[in-house]
Formats: sequence, structure tokens, C-alpha cells
Amino acid sequence: MAINILGALLIFVIAVLLAWAIATVMKKTYNNEGNFMDFLLPLEQLIYKLCQIDPLKEMTWKKYLVSLLVIQVFWFILGFLILLFQGHLFLNPAHIGDMEWTLALNSAISFLTSTNLQHYSGENGATYLSQIIVFTFLQLVSAATSLCAGVAVVRGLSSKSFVTLGNFYADFVRSCTRILLPLCIIVAAIFLFNGMPMTFNGPKDVITMQGDTAHVALGPVALMIPIKELGSNGGGFYGANCAHPFENPNYFTFIIHLLIVLLLPVAFIFFIGKYLGKAKFSRMLFFVMFAGFLITLVPILYCEVGGNPHLASMGISLHMGNMEGKEVRFGSFSSAFYSAVNMVIPAGTITGMHDSYMPLSAIGMLTGMQVDAFFGGLGTGWINMFIYLIIAVFIASQMIGRTPDLMGRKISIREMQVAIVVSVLSFAIPLILTAVASFVIKNYPGGNDSLGWISNKGPHGFTTMLYEYISSMAGNGSEFSGLGNNTPYWNLTTCIPMLAGRFVPIVGAFMIIGAYRTKIYTEPSEGVLKTDSLTFGIFLFSLIMILSVLSMFIVFILGPISEFVK
Repeated sequence: MAINILGALLIFVIAVLLAWAIATVMKKTYNNEGNFMDFLLPLEQLIYKLCQIDPLKEMTWKKYLVSLLVIQVFWFILGFLILLFQGHLFLNPAHIGDMEWTLALNSAISFLTSTNLQHYSGENGATYLSQIIVFTFLQLVSAATSLCAGVAVVRGLSSKSFVTLGNFYADFVRSCTRILLPLCIIVAAIFLFNGMPMTFNGPKDVITMQGDTAHVALGPVALMIPIKELGSNGGGFYGANCAHPFENPNYFTFIIHLLIVLLLPVAFIFFIGKYLGKAKFSRMLFFVMFAGFLITLVPILYCEVGGNPHLASMGISLHMGNMEGKEVRFGSFSSAFYSAVNMVIPAGTITGMHDSYMPLSAIGMLTGMQVDAFFGGLGTGWINMFIYLIIAVFIASQMIGRTPDLMGRKISIREMQVAIVVSVLSFAIPLILTAVASFVIKNYPGGNDSLGWISNKGPHGFTTMLYEYISSMAGNGSEFSGLGNNTPYWNLTTCIPMLAGRFVPIVGAFMIIGAYRTKIYTEPSEGVLKTDSLTFGIFLFSLIMILSVLSMFIVFILGPISEFVK
């Protein structure tokens, strides 16, 4: 156990050190400072020329937001049409058919919103063309969009007097060329040298050592997997995701998966401090997020390493922990740690089936996804934390009799109202949809026997449905794997939280920044609430727990806790 804990701590420390270095590159990139990546300028200038973009033209928050949103429509249409007709297009050596329209709609929205909820089985449901042009491409551009949105909000907090937020297209191009693609190339090379497939040949039939014939799916796997992790995406090439040996060939690649999924979300927190010149503020955010990570990690580790007490009562040894549904190469501790990381970073990749985890582990999983600000997604984790930050500043300032002030500008009722609406919607939408699904399964003729939705009834079945909607809202995309979700009902209803979870916080944050930038900047005085202090950090963490976790306490009782006490 001690070695496992030391190994997990070492992985996290290495990720933090690498993130610190990358944060410097990010700061110079988005602040238009010269750096070693300037050799890419000719390529970027060519892209601007071909697309007729003026990268020096500043945008107001409305123009920046509209540009961000409009381009999503074109990407969605491209992805949706390819999925609809993939069976009739090229790069289809496995002869996979067209996607049914509700599944195509769900999949296109899923990857557009960086959720990567997969109601299809990767190697059997998508052609090589779909894997590359739709899923890999959308994972890249959705990650770049997340970066742009987060950077724009950070710019909005700067003390500079102008009201513009930069240029979306320039930020987007540089996010791809200077941040995401270089890292993807490095990681892809590492994966290739460790045996990850990269081929356009079709599936192969091989004879196993037992003499059986196995149908082995191949494909351009190494092309897709790096951006899956680096972009906080999580869409796997194979249905088994990182539990498949071709997506995760050995323990070294397992470590690389963990490092790169943590890398950029953590780097973004350090980038905030470097860009704003407020290192103490970014350290406060880091420790709040790290505390939230522990809140997610500890119950999952405790339950999975402890094993199933019902098996212990039968005299079965639990020295390996709860191994049901786990990747046997990595064991219960590593699988649980991997799961916790991918709950706070909404990549949602898996090395085991969450449906087979212990009941109380679901509380840690649901908490990490529901908050979606304990590191969170690349750029979007900061945006969710920014919403909590506005609420915390307003309430804390009122408690000490001060005018709400954040970094030299006042916070008014309007900003507070927008933040509250975003916060309420974040848990109201999945809860309402879960209630509707529970009503349908209860009142539909024949119930679950006719619908075939859930493999487990009672509290576990309730948790399964709740998990699907919270995962969709959080942009996580992982599943409990006990849900028959490839039906028109689930394909269509999960589109609602995916779209809301992606765009409501972004629109809300931009509205707040738009109003915030109209205020006159004044140098913070001694009488102003210090938002970079340990005291404020504790208050911010407590407020997040109250708003997001305690609001879920009733459904925890209905689901994981009821299952545990049975």
C-alpha cells in the first residue's frame, strides 16, 4: 500500500512540475511574447491568410463569444453528416454501416462538447474516417475552444483598461499549433514505441495459443489517443477505452495517460497566476482544487482497496481489494486512482467498469463530476471555478461589511445573478432528467423488463441513470456500463445536459466578464477582501461543498448510500 501511495504521489508531483513549465509557454503564447515556438509563425500566418483572418483585430466579449459559438455549428454539421453516411464513405475496411440518426446526433454533440459520451462501441461502431475526421478532429478543436474560452476570462480579470478580450481565431490557431499539436506529436511517438497501433489496415484474424480464432481490431489508434487525454476529452478508439491493451499497452503507458490527463488543466491554473502577475492567487486556486481532488480520491481508494465485505464474510481473501470489473494488470489501487483523476479532470477515461465499483465509490465519482472545478477540464475547469469565485467574493464581502471587489473591480448584483443561475442549472438539469427517467421506467408498460435500460434494479439502477446525466452535464462522458443507453430516449435526452454543461458556463462567464470590464479599475486597498489568502481559500472550498455536494445529498441517499446499507 505504501509503495502504491508513493507511486501515485510521484505521478502527481511530476505532472505538477511539467505543468509549471508549460504554464510559462502558455503565458508567452497568449500574451504575444516572443518564445521558442515562434518558428511556427509562417504556418500560422498562412492559416490566417487562407481563412482571411486578421489576428490583430481585437474583439469585445460579445464578438469573441459569437465567434466561438458560430464555428461550433459548422463542426457539428460536418461530424453529424459523416456519421450518418459513414458506411458509404471511404476508409472503412471493417465494412461498418451508417449510424442511426439519434446515435449520430448524440455522438456529434458528445465530441463537439468535449463530453465524449460513447453510446456506440468504438471499434465496431465507427469507421476509420469517422474516428479521424469526426472524433479525433472534434477532440482537438473542442479542446482548443476550451482553452480560448478560459484564456478570454483570464484576460477579462487583468488590470488593463481596454474592454476587449483578444481575438478568438488567433487564440484558437495558437492553441492548436503551439500547445496541443506539439504535445500530441510527442505523446503519440511515445505510444507508438510502446506498441500502440497506427495503421489503416483492416481487422485481422489471429490464432491464439489455445487454438481459437480471435478477431483483432486495428486502426489509427495512436493518432487519436494523445488528444483524448491532453484535451480532457476521453473518447476512446475502442469500446473498452484504456482497459484495452492497444489503448494502454503497459504500465509505462498507464503512467503517461495519468500524466498527460493532469498536465494541461493543472498548467492552466499556474498560467492564471503568471498571466495576471498574481502567483499567490493561483496557488490558492491550486490548493482548493487539490483539496477537492482528495475529497474525490479518498472514498474511491478506501472502498476499492478495502474490497467487498460480503466476500470477506464468506472467507474470501481481500488482499487484492475489489477486483471485480478491474484491469488485472493494474490492480484495485491503480484503477481507483485512475478513476479519481478522471472524475476531477473530465476526460472520463476508464481502466475498469464503474458499474462494478463499491457503492460508496459512486459518491466520490459523482462529487468530482458535479463540481467540475477541482482542476476540471482544460480551460472550462477554471470557468466553473470562476463562477464559484464570483459567488464566494460576493457573499464573503457582505459578511465582513465590504463592497464586493475582485482584482480591482466591483462585483454587482447582475454578475451575482448570472453566477447563481449557472450554478443552479449545473445540478438542476441532471436531477430533473433523472427524475423524468425514473418516472418513465416506473410507469412504462412492463417497466425495465420492456425497456431494458438497467442491468441492476433498485438503488444501483437509480445511480446508473443519475450517473449518466451528471457525466453528460460535467463533460465527463464516462458511464456506469450497466445502462442500455443506445436507444432514442437516452441518445436524445443526454444531448440536453451535454449542450447545457458545455455552453451555459461559458456564456455565463462571458456575460460576467462583459459587465465586470465596464467597471472602473482601482488599485485594491487594505480594506478589500483578499482573494488570495488561505482564509478565503477555505471559504471558497466550503462554499463549493455547500452549493454542489450538499445539494446532492438526497440523491446520494437514494442511490449509493441505500445500496451500501442493504
